[in-house]
Amino acid sequence: MTPFELIALIHPTDLFGLIVSPAVTFHQILTAFQTDPLAIAADAVLVLAVAAYVIGVRRLAAKGRNWPRSRTAAFLGGSALIFFATGSGFASYDSSNFAMHVIQHLILMNGAPILLVLSAPVTLLLQASSRNVQTGALKVLHSHWAKFVTLPFIAWLANWVTMYVYFLTPIYTLSIQHPLFHYYTHLHFLIAGFIYWSVVISIDPIPHKMSFGAKLAFLLSGIPFGTYLGIALTQMSTSIDPSHNSLADTHLGGSILWAFGEIFTLAALAAIFVQWSHADEREARRHDRELYG
Repeated sequence: MTPFELIALIHPTDLFGLIVSPAVTFHQILTAFQTDPLAIAADAVLVLAVAAYVIGVRRLAAKGRNWPRSRTAAFLGGSALIFFATGSGFASYDSSNFAMHVIQHLILMNGAPILLVLSAPVTLLLQASSRNVQTGALKVLHSHWAKFVTLPFIAWLANWVTMYVYFLTPIYTLSIQHPLFHYYTHLHFLIAGFIYWSVVISIDPIPHKMSFGAKLAFLLSGIPFGTYLGIALTQMSTSIDPSHNSLADTHLGGSILWAFGEIFTLAALAAIFVQWSHADEREARRHDRELYG
């Protein structure tokens, strides 16, 4: 049984039998593309971003400099995830099925940002652009604003405050009722996730670099907050939005948020352990060369 089929089975009505969250079907996910003006505008921006990235890679190639294919693949993959979450038939459920809405925001705050960070877009911009663009980009990177938002504590706080405010306040219902604000929340989640994972992965040049130990502490400190948020949703006595979602759907969404949030964190912890081990091995080899020639 697929995850979508499992979700489709768990959609009883709320306590009064009034609201039933719609079952998820592959047909709708594959065919119900978002065609409203806001969705089309968002898709156009995404296409322009992909085009700009590809042009940057080609400019480097014209200079005889190779850009890792893995980074290009990561950018294309991250862009595809953004489209899947916001422009495909998957997004048709985001106002009526809370479990799917949670998956959407996990993609926008974890899956897509991780791939975009791995694609090193800022590094590509600095290497492939003109001198004027490079100068402007460096001014932004060295600005007080950039130094502030990339402070590890601020990046951590923005990530978790965003999650708590969105899911435990009326902001969620407000986003469902107002499409323009809903699209803003998508952008907000994406930016907050990009900054958070930039601090952890640190491929692009950022003002503040953390040691491997600090990165582990950074990720571990968020586990209790993710757990509490998921439990808070699974123990709600009323639906997160009674006009759109069933109580069972709310509980399922909380379980997904809890489980998959922890999976992302544990995967990142494992990756940092591997990077730390490799860094220690390189340092040991360098030390041996200095001692024995």
